[in-house]
Amino acid sequence: MAIAQTRTLTINEEYGQKFAASGALYERARGVIAGGITHDSRAFSPFPIYVDRAEGARKWDADGTELLDYWVGHGSLLLGHNHPAVSEAVAEQLRRGTHYGACHELEIRWAELVHALVPSAEKVRFTMSGTEATMLALRDARAYTGKDVVLRFQGNFHGWHDYAMVGYQPPFETPTSAGVPASVGDTMVIARPNDIDHVRELLDAGDVAAVILEPNGGGWGAIPINPEFLEQLRGLTAERGVVLIFDEVITGFRFSPGGAQQYYGVTPDLTTLAKIVAGGLPGGAVVGKAEIMELQQFSGDPDRDRFGRVLQQGTYNANPLSSAAGVACLTQVATGKPHEWANRLGERLRNGMNDVLQRRGVPGLVYGETSTFQIVLGDWIHEAIRTSDVAALGQGKRSAAMVRKAMLLEGIDLMRNGGFTTLAHTDQDIDRTVEAFDRVVTRLQREGSA
Repeated sequence: MAIAQTRTLTINEEYGQKFAASGALYERARGVIAGGITHDSRAFSPFPIYVDRAEGARKWDADGTELLDYWVGHGSLLLGHNHPAVSEAVAEQLRRGTHYGACHELEIRWAELVHALVPSAEKVRFTMSGTEATMLALRDARAYTGKDVVLRFQGNFHGWHDYAMVGYQPPFETPTSAGVPASVGDTMVIARPNDIDHVRELLDAGDVAAVILEPNGGGWGAIPINPEFLEQLRGLTAERGVVLIFDEVITGFRFSPGGAQQYYGVTPDLTTLAKIVAGGLPGGAVVGKAEIMELQQFSGDPDRDRFGRVLQQGTYNANPLSSAAGVACLTQVATGKPHEWANRLGERLRNGMNDVLQRRGVPGLVYGETSTFQIVLGDWIHEAIRTSDVAALGQGKRSAAMVRKAMLLEGIDLMRNGGFTTLAHTDQDIDRTVEAFDRVVTRLQREGSA
């Protein structure tokens, strides 16, 4: 009598079965939500994961599956999910009121902490998101210099407003999104990362108001920035009276208590912040030199206030709940202890995953700084980093989706191309993740995906 052979499920087939409740929710979402998702980065084939609750370094999906989390709120949760200090501060404020529509003391305490921690933060102005922060910083710089053109770098992400959509993805001269007027591109010039001669050439040729970049490199370090380049850029912009803007939406308070600018020892004129600044709640900020930031101040001169002042509004700016979370989080950040812990674990994780790739003979690289890590499979990544090849990076992000899917089957949630360690992660979590990565790499080899 013949014995039936059971076929091993592929990664895609097993994913569909294991996360069936998420699949059902996605079908429901598609009926009412445009595209079925509320953030483009959550697009995932055949469907995204739906999360029910979270605690520490873990979250539980709609099927009740426990997932070790390295997505951590798009990097906003340096302290992990539901850190007691943050949760208690928000709960207390919830009882006092959620939205005053007025000034309040918490926003001052929040600003004082930002001012004390971030080297460039002579003055602070809060927003509700990183996108709003970069949009406001560009407006401040243009008003301060009286010039319109902004220089940005290939592949750096600065939110999703119109100006940020030129130069983000190749072909870099074409906006990444439909619906962006072609005239917007006339006010943006696009430079190659790590090429100071190219930057000098563009600054000499144009009427440039500002230079903006992610200080650790585009895609939070996917194409790393040479620290020497940051120093050269600081000198070049200062010589020409060009405003230097660091987009620290991700690196702010993660690389060090004072962000990447403290970590690298290079101070910009303006800095944009979000994510950690609000303790994982909605919130952002623009900080920088007082003489630039005070363009937002009312003077009492009707002519100046109408024609020379930078306008910024926002119903939820410095919302009391976000302010409470921000104060609680940054009080922890100021000690430096979260960074010491998370950075150590980040290094352990990168080293452990690279050991797996080497042992299994799989070309690729796990790289990053402090508590960040990027995973790319393929022998091309070393050359892409050496040459700052942003187009190749985009291809690498797409191929990394299968790694994330296979890791989810192991109970570990990564961002599509890596993730973040936090104060809530443990050495045991790192060991578990490395062991899971070993199994995943082996499986990908078997399925021909590595």
